Amino acid sequence: MESGFALAGIDPLILAGVALVAFVASIVGGVSGYGGGLILPPVLAPVVGVASVVPVMSIAMAMTNASRVAAFRHELSWRAILLVGAGMAPMCVLSAYVYTLLPVRAIAAMLGVFLIASIPIRRKLDKTGWRLSAGGAVAGGAVYGAIVGSMTGVGPLLLSVMMGLGLRGGALIGTEAAVSMSGSLIKASVFGSAMLFDFELILAGLILGLATVPGAFVARWMLKRFSPRVHLFMMDALVVAGGFSFLWRAWEG
Repeated sequence: MESGFALAGIDPLILAGVALVAFVASIVGGVSGYGGGLILPPVLAPVVGVASVVPVMSIAMAMTNASRVAAFRHELSWRAILLVGAGMAPMCVLSAYVYTLLPVRAIAAMLGVFLIASIPIRRKLDKTGWRLSAGGAVAGGAVYGAIVGSMTGVGPLLLSVMMGLGLRGGALIGTEAAVSMSGSLIKASVFGSAMLFDFELILAGLILGLATVPGAFVARWMLKRFSPRVHLFMMDALVVAGGFSFLWRAWEG
């Protein structure tokens, strides 16, 4: 598919500005576990076109998450990666194929309510020592995969699943990034087979992805200076903010 997008036609200052936003988004995402999927699309859409945002983001976010995995590689939870990934992968493939047909408003509304409600529920269950079961982790991954194949900015959903498994700090950020990276690679493969890419869009995704790599290591440096309590509070606040952002999407249609 020819997108009509050409890097040569983009002002270098605009391209540099988008790359800078990608770098900042990577720092935010490296500390919070998500952010790039919410920050980048509004800046990227005027440059590559609305229809090309999700395909380009799939390449950029794969590189972003790969850098987070490298930065937090010693803290990964392989059990969580395998359980959540097992549910995510097949649903992500299906969702990526039909992403233009999904009822986005209804999905956004349900996700918003779920994310906001998940915080008091998880806090109450934390006091009892409860953790998400293996089956629950697979189911949570399936729900995440069904949504992430067609939307960006759904990191709070995956974070809520990972937090339900008891992950915190660097283990939370790195493990979430590993599953997110898998989802991004699946989407890139599906979009490539469906010919939603051309060389210019692939190159744009690679440039944005490279701009995000240093941000993961800046985020790791920052995260080591947060206490576990402060980081958990920040994560809860961001999940709630993500919930309200989904409700806003549903309201706007």
